[in-house]
Amino acid sequence: MLSPAVVTPAGSTPAEEIAAALDRIGPLHGLSFEERLWLARHGREVVANAGDILFEEGAAAEHMVLILKGEIHVRRQHGGPMALFIGRSGQMTGILPFSRMVSYGGQGFAVSPVWCLLVSRTLFPEMMEVIPSMAQRVVSTLLDRVREVTRIEQQAEKLAALGKLAGNLAHELNNPASAAQRAASNLLEALQANRSNRFKLVKLALNEEQIRGIVAWEEKVLTRTVPLPAPSPEPGALDYIAREESIRNWLTSIGCQEIWEIAAQLAEQCVTTADLDELRTILSPVETCISLQFFARYLRSARAGETLVNSTARIFDLIDAVKDYSNMDRAPILEVDVPTGLDATLRMLHSRMTHIEIERDYEPGLPRISAYGAELNQVWTALIENALDALGNQGLLRVACRLEADMLLVEIWDTGPGIPPELQERIFEPFFTTKAPGRGLGLGLDYAMRIVRKHRGHLSVKSQPGSTCFRVRLPLDQLQAY
Repeated sequence: MLSPAVVTPAGSTPAEEIAAALDRIGPLHGLSFEERLWLARHGREVVANAGDILFEEGAAAEHMVLILKGEIHVRRQHGGPMALFIGRSGQMTGILPFSRMVSYGGQGFAVSPVWCLLVSRTLFPEMMEVIPSMAQRVVSTLLDRVREVTRIEQQAEKLAALGKLAGNLAHELNNPASAAQRAASNLLEALQANRSNRFKLVKLALNEEQIRGIVAWEEKVLTRTVPLPAPSPEPGALDYIAREESIRNWLTSIGCQEIWEIAAQLAEQCVTTADLDELRTILSPVETCISLQFFARYLRSARAGETLVNSTARIFDLIDAVKDYSNMDRAPILEVDVPTGLDATLRMLHSRMTHIEIERDYEPGLPRISAYGAELNQVWTALIENALDALGNQGLLRVACRLEADMLLVEIWDTGPGIPPELQERIFEPFFTTKAPGRGLGLGLDYAMRIVRKHRGHLSVKSQPGSTCFRVRLPLDQLQAY
């Protein structure tokens, strides 16, 4: 219902003047003056100032609105993805004949002085008799409106998917980037520390036998297999703590400085006091301390370098995953390796799978298919995200791919709660969703279905509590699909 504060008293503008203005309404072009005059006399004139609220979200839609002047914006207040709809001068909007619209989808307000004419829905039967061409005009307007709303909703769905993808990618890039930054900082500190230590090494003036002994000792330690660190209180962590403490005591006994730096690095390399006793047989206490300090800094630098290599390799892997996912710099239609596309999609969504077990089951030697690679990856994204939403923070996600007759079969399994039988036939309908408001538009599975059909394939679902499977069948011979 429109606010009475913005309704102009009846008769404030002559009906003939309103009828003349109605000729500027696009869908009404070609109406005779008498037909427009009927609308002017039976409609209700409304004016509003900029900022006035015209109707509230959820209010009953009772009028066809003919905007003669100004601009009306409609915004959703309760978490809807479509934030804005604009009605401008020359448009016919609101409830229309044949429309299933029941209430306003958002709050409407004037952004400039508005002059419009309202026609009550109770007058629609009479209007259709008086103006026979109105049926065709209304149907054309409704079709345009459906196309526009669908376009906006699809755009919102794509933006939401892009936002999720960007968030996942940012999370995945942040970890190796942070590790590389820390490693570079540690490497710089170790190099600067050893720069000041080089003169102490020169002053030792070690003989050839001592140098060969140190080199052999270091090689033995460096080639030692280092066990992966285990979280406390696992036995591996306790062993590491005991080993570091024994090294500290040993270093203290010979008067070493900066024990905290040496002991931690040697313990991580699995050096024991027996190893230190062996080194001590060829070096004096001072020589041992200086040599161990230099060696510990080398270990720290080497580990930092390895971290830099691994972190940057991980970043390049992610970049390759993005290229594989988006088929960047490739033709739209290409020979697609479906398992590679599935793996690229899993990598893009890896940040959401921290506590989820992933099982891959790809039949070896699968043939490539001619397809729109980027669009197929959007299908995998929609299906895997749907499975992740069902799983929450834990469960099993199984991705399988194999041949089935002359079709390539892809299965996405999850151990979530399942889809109720009464909803399984509806989940592929556009705008149907079981998610909370603002979490989805119900277009993901519809879009996936349309892409699969574009490839002359089939998309189906089989679900029961604890086991849901989406099956995509794609023909190997796609020659006639395009």
